[in-house]
Amino acid sequence: MSEPTPVIDDLREESTELDRLVAESGTERWTLATPAPRWTVAHQIAHLHWTDRAALLAVTDEDGFRAEAEKALGAPDTFVDDGAEDGARLPPADLLSRWREGRAALDRALRAAPPGTRFPWFGPPMSAASMATGRLMETWAHGQDIADALGVVRAPTARLAHVVRIGVRARNFAYLVHGLTPPAEEFRVEITGPDGELWAHGPEDAPQRVTGPALDFCLLVTQRAHRADLAVTATGPDADRWLDIAQAFAGPPGPGRTPKGGTA
Repeated sequence: MSEPTPVIDDLREESTELDRLVAESGTERWTLATPAPRWTVAHQIAHLHWTDRAALLAVTDEDGFRAEAEKALGAPDTFVDDGAEDGARLPPADLLSRWREGRAALDRALRAAPPGTRFPWFGPPMSAASMATGRLMETWAHGQDIADALGVVRAPTARLAHVVRIGVRARNFAYLVHGLTPPAEEFRVEITGPDGELWAHGPEDAPQRVTGPALDFCLLVTQRAHRADLAVTATGPDADRWLDIAQAFAGPPGPGRTPKGGTA
């Protein structure tokens, strides 16, 4: 991912699609509860705005970002919710305007970043392409929460390839945050894109494998649906274990979602 422009373009398209969804829904629906506990549609947009702002600081003002990171380290269990809560108190029109302005500023900053530059983040330093991929993954995942709240079914797009990639690359991280030792061997991950194309990762002859449609895999690694409700399959005990703990996002393990049929 040495060339960041394609994923920055895709991030802009993903954000624009979500913007259209919330703008057309009507501001009275911004108070609807989403699947995330205690978060409304407004909280979801506020969180995206907060994280875009943090990314912009990382790209343009390292000292400013480190100050924000220190605040996060001082309140690891509450800083995400606090940021969402602050933004959700704004009138919807103001929040939407601020989110748009922040997205545009981050887009410009990522495109202007010198090639090869790595920026600080809450985890390992990130390139412009990696930063854009992470923002796209979060935008898609929180957009799914919003779509669920609004009762909207979104058509999957080829942009999911970025979410698949980050989910695969985060395999070892998922083991580590659960206190487990990552497997020494790579898995073969074969994901079918929305148009039927195959997105393959890992050695072709790897004995442990994961297969499934892109939408289901992305719902799994962003923990937007329970494994039991998805058509993602594993071959091999380590691959099977991974599907129980997979996460594409930084931070501690999330609680995930319960199966549609009841508790896990």
